[in-house]
Amino acid sequence: MLPNIITKSIKLEDGREITIETGKLAKQADGAVVVRMGNTMLLATVVSNKEAAAGVDFLPLSVDYQEKFASAGRIPGGFLKREGRLSDHEILISRLVDRAIRPMFPDDYHAETQIAISLISADPDALPDALAALAASAALSVSDIPFTIPISEARVVKINDQYVVNPTPKQRNEAILDLIVAGSEDNIMMVEGESKEVSEDDMLEAIQIAHKAIKEQCRVQLELTKETGKTEKREYNHEVNDPALREDLFAKLYDKVYAAVAEASPNKSVRADKAKEIRDSYIESLGEDTEVDISLVKKYFKEIHKKASREFTLDSKKRVDGRAYNEVRSIWSEVDYLPSAHGSAVFTRGETQSLTTVTLGTRLDEQMIDSAMMTGSNKFLLHYNFPAFSTGEVKPNRGPGRREVGHGNLALRALKNVLPPEEENPYTIRVVSDILESNGSSSMATVCAGSLALMDAGIPIKAPVSGIAMGMISDSETGRYAILSDILGDEDHLGDMDFKVTGTEKGITACQMDIKIDGLSYDVLREALKQANEGRAHILKEMSKTLSAPRSEFKPTAPRFVHIEIPKDMIGAVIGPGGKVVQEMQKETGATIVIEEKENFGVVNVFASTQTAADAASARIRAIVAVPEVGQTYEGKVKSIMPFGAFVEFMPGKDGLLHISEIKWERLESMEGVLEQGEEITVKLVEVDRKTGKYRLSRKVLLPKPERKQD
Repeated sequence: MLPNIITKSIKLEDGREITIETGKLAKQADGAVVVRMGNTMLLATVVSNKEAAAGVDFLPLSVDYQEKFASAGRIPGGFLKREGRLSDHEILISRLVDRAIRPMFPDDYHAETQIAISLISADPDALPDALAALAASAALSVSDIPFTIPISEARVVKINDQYVVNPTPKQRNEAILDLIVAGSEDNIMMVEGESKEVSEDDMLEAIQIAHKAIKEQCRVQLELTKETGKTEKREYNHEVNDPALREDLFAKLYDKVYAAVAEASPNKSVRADKAKEIRDSYIESLGEDTEVDISLVKKYFKEIHKKASREFTLDSKKRVDGRAYNEVRSIWSEVDYLPSAHGSAVFTRGETQSLTTVTLGTRLDEQMIDSAMMTGSNKFLLHYNFPAFSTGEVKPNRGPGRREVGHGNLALRALKNVLPPEEENPYTIRVVSDILESNGSSSMATVCAGSLALMDAGIPIKAPVSGIAMGMISDSETGRYAILSDILGDEDHLGDMDFKVTGTEKGITACQMDIKIDGLSYDVLREALKQANEGRAHILKEMSKTLSAPRSEFKPTAPRFVHIEIPKDMIGAVIGPGGKVVQEMQKETGATIVIEEKENFGVVNVFASTQTAADAASARIRAIVAVPEVGQTYEGKVKSIMPFGAFVEFMPGKDGLLHISEIKWERLESMEGVLEQGEEITVKLVEVDRKTGKYRLSRKVLLPKPERKQD
């Protein structure tokens, strides 16, 4: 039986086409689609259990994006020769989809749900990451899973004064602004990207252009839902509720919780203890033989605490820790804290603290990239670690999770565009942020600490970078709202927006936004960006009290570097037969020598632990590539002795013939006893054979010429 295939088409403004096809592949999944643009094809499937697991009060959603090597006609590397665990690149795309999709499920839907997105055909000119959320949403739209408002994503870049939606890689590389925006037909849900110090107005315009494209993609998904007959979604009942208990709890506890919140302690453990005391006191009053469901009490108490915190913030014009809406927590920082590190900084803002290090390495330390669509190397690494003790918890250390990968990537984007150009920076740079305390905005603390540590290491960044996390609390019924600068962890959980912005004094370098409510206007977003700008400027001012510009010199512990450009035809001479020459230099000087071929010349980078070692190695390299000059005198070493003379190494890697007739003015009958192998002698270059390039040396011309005897 032939499948019933349904295909919908979306036209981009530049004439390119995106198609969504369903009914052909993976029909046993609850929903499956193939999204195509050019020759890039994504297969997205979704499966959701019919029932929720016992005791689960959240949505167990997993999103996995994977790029199949066969999609690009490649075989995976490594011993197993098959796709392994998701790479950081794939995890980041999975997170983009998850953050856009998750808020669109009903709050009371708790069945385990899995979305799998596979790149099955790759087109180097059609990037797949901006299509992944469209594919996931379309797969949900053709299923009976409760998901009624489709979403999509669009990448928008700014090249000069032009904005381009879903650009090619070449256009993306030329851009000064690169954003991925997710949203529904009516609202923006998520923004993430990087830029080269652009203005807030540029960012807002890019978001609006992306939303225009998203609206069309959502409209097509609604049509697809109708054509597949999936307008009726499955029935479910995943929550047990007791409206009477909820009403009773609000009546008895709301005023007490509001009063506790109004005390506005700056210490999060004090705030948590006050709320817990009220909750536990109520539970104890029920007695041990109570028939009241304690799990429901805890659930409704969370609602009470959230509502009281939000109402207090809107009523009092103060926040739960006593700060004003635009007030940034107290800041202190320190650099050069770790004496053996190449660069280090401690940055503390309120109850959030990052200890960040910078390590400088050679080209041999670059990260190798080998994925389906990308091969190459990466010279700038930023790793973010979030140990359990930073929040006073006990958890097993399982290595970095998706959250750590995402926060590290945001900080990396914030800093990478202020690094010196690659041709001016020979080092592989690794920044590591260890979060030692956390109460909100730890990724932004990483940006600030990373900026200070880079300057402490002597990396000539264009300008210092600071970051701030913005939040918002709003009341749709009254229209009241509060935009909050430098949000706490509490405010992140109870708020309607988490908007992280990083930048220099000149402009924005990166952003990440998640919106949890419908109908956020561009005017409110503009106000948030303006307030974020003021907060970033304040933080930069505080950072400048510690260190305002990169150090003029590297630390004594940092590797020294010498950059040498040599003629292309001299690369072999520096390397030597089988690498003999370069290996010998590295062994004798202790330096690391990296040689690569550019377009018309060779580049030699010398790294060493001391300047003396770097200078010794570079001197030998310069001697090898130096061009011998006829008429110049050299200190040479006898390499071998032949019946007709000796071969003398007069420059590193360059041997010349010292003929028997050029050793002395007196006539020599043989070479026996005249010179010894290894003997150092002074010679003069008298000729270079034009045809063979061989060198002819003379020693006798440097000796006094005997006077001719008189008859």
